[in-house]
Amino acid sequence: MQQDGKKEKILIVDDSEMNRSILADMLGEEFSVTEAEDGEVALSILAERAHEFSLVLLDIVMPKKDGFEVLGEMNRTRLIEELPVIMVSAETASAQIERAYELGATDFIMRPFDASIVHRRVLNTIFLYTKQRKLINIIESQINEKEQNNSMMVDILSHLVEFRNGESGLHILHVRTITDFLLRKLVRKTDRYPLTEADIRVISMASALHDIGKISIDDKILNKPGKLTDEEYAVMKTHSMIGANMLEGLTAHRENPLVKHAYEICRWHHERWDGRGYPDGLRGDEIPISAQVVSIADVYDALTSVRVYKPPFSPEKAKEMILEGQCGAFNPLLLECLSEEFDSIRDVLFAQNANEAASRREVRTFADAVLHSKGASASDRTLRLLDYERMKYNFFAELTEEIQFEYNVAENILKLSTWGAKKFGVATEIVDPAHDPKLMAQLGENWYANLSKYLSKISPASPDFRHESQLRIGGELRWYDVIMRATWTDDAVPAIESVIGKLVDIHDTHIALSELREKSIRDPLTGLLNREGAAEELAERFHDFPDRRYAVAVFDIDNFKHANDEYGHLFGDKVLREVSERLLHSTRVHDLCARIGGDEFLIVFDYDADIRLIIARVFKALCGMVGTFDLTVSMGVAEMTKKGQKYEELFGKADIALYVSKNAGKASYRFYDPSMENEQ
Repeated sequence: MQQDGKKEKILIVDDSEMNRSILADMLGEEFSVTEAEDGEVALSILAERAHEFSLVLLDIVMPKKDGFEVLGEMNRTRLIEELPVIMVSAETASAQIERAYELGATDFIMRPFDASIVHRRVLNTIFLYTKQRKLINIIESQINEKEQNNSMMVDILSHLVEFRNGESGLHILHVRTITDFLLRKLVRKTDRYPLTEADIRVISMASALHDIGKISIDDKILNKPGKLTDEEYAVMKTHSMIGANMLEGLTAHRENPLVKHAYEICRWHHERWDGRGYPDGLRGDEIPISAQVVSIADVYDALTSVRVYKPPFSPEKAKEMILEGQCGAFNPLLLECLSEEFDSIRDVLFAQNANEAASRREVRTFADAVLHSKGASASDRTLRLLDYERMKYNFFAELTEEIQFEYNVAENILKLSTWGAKKFGVATEIVDPAHDPKLMAQLGENWYANLSKYLSKISPASPDFRHESQLRIGGELRWYDVIMRATWTDDAVPAIESVIGKLVDIHDTHIALSELREKSIRDPLTGLLNREGAAEELAERFHDFPDRRYAVAVFDIDNFKHANDEYGHLFGDKVLREVSERLLHSTRVHDLCARIGGDEFLIVFDYDADIRLIIARVFKALCGMVGTFDLTVSMGVAEMTKKGQKYEELFGKADIALYVSKNAGKASYRFYDPSMENEQ
């Protein structure tokens, strides 16, 4: 393999001269080979000439410095990001392989060597890294998509951003890309922030959750085309704490590094270096580095993107505004990183914005280059393509604990990721999988027929397929998301060569979604349902139980603005919490209680007794001193007078009664009657 007329260079690191000689013989005709007899010699060579090499073949067990120590040093110097490493070992223990991947190894070759496998994997690795910079936008997009399928949090945010905030999914990808660039530059620039490769990956993924709290912000504020009023801006600022509280409430995932970093980012990505940010007024490195980096990334993408309230600025103008402090104060080191990485960030983001068709053409060009290199035969082309696809996805199969599989249709061979095979309790490669007893015991006897049915739904023009399926794994029925992509021959009559896919366990994801959904429909301050949550719950009740009697009460706190102005907003929050507690203690379990905005609350009663006695009891319980503040409420009530009345109708009448109650001098409640229509 040559580049600019010269052979690409490979460094072979192994304490066994025999092993070095075998590998040199296999690769010497096509590559220029340099040998190192141990880890210390290898690091010495790389310290002076790393830029000359395209690949390192690295043994694990060596004297002086072993392969893991070499990988660790390459991580410390960030060299692992530029120079791919294939580990070489006779060791097959999964712990050894997992550790190598965690330290950044690209692939693994087992001894004794198979010349065709060694050559194919070396060639593919070098091709991938040669094209990496040119294709980083496409690969990043694909990786982002794959990780979203396995990360409940990122998937949720993608939908929330799309449907709630009027921003495209590209905002998520852009923030994540900028975060990744800045973090990598930062650790190369200073040892002040000891971030590992794993830290960078998790923080970059968690960056997608920075604005998740906006699900609780009213659409009219969230998508307002003009400047927000002071009151609206105060509401908008609450999204950081709302998002943090939602994540903190995910008890099943609280110790997950993704959730921990996401909490930091949600809560503090609007803090500023000089202490003038919100919500806590942190300054300097009191702000977690994860939130500091995402803060700059978010501001940069917001400046360069179209928003309802502004056109986009050019990348150069956005950089100038950030560096000059027009968008608040940031860590000077991060500003240097932004300035130094600006060209790369701008180019990658521009590429990510390119249309999908162009991206697909470029991927296809790359695939063709791999397929046709060295005049490969038809079978070699298939294997090369499968290796290419596998190299893109194998890390994520292991890291995210998904079951990755590859099914070669022509040869009727199923290959499973290491983690997936362990999960099933089967071999990683299965010939004639339709009749494998262990596999059938896991997937059921009809799984092969289902696979054939799935394949009938795809075509060269539409090679992807996704379907939810219930599989019995470990004796337990669980729901899995079956995600597949087919590759096709170039013959005149199209035929599927292979299918690459994965099974994503969505059972736990559904549980987590349920938890987060519960948080999203509740007011974070009081724990009561919010307006959206109440509306959904009541729609279901009125639909499912139309014959029951309902009454709707709407009330707000008298003189609440005065309490805020005189005692402060923290006291105002205390009053709201006290009201919610009194409300819950004075109503029944099946009564619906909600905070529907500001100091306004809603109660819906399902009753058989005299509703007037119930209202009198609740009203009395709500009123009473909170410290030195005389807490009273004004309330309007509407009763169902005929079957089939809608919640919206009762709410409207209760609201009219509330208006009459307030005009009558507050601290009172009124039941709706038609004559009130004339008092408005």
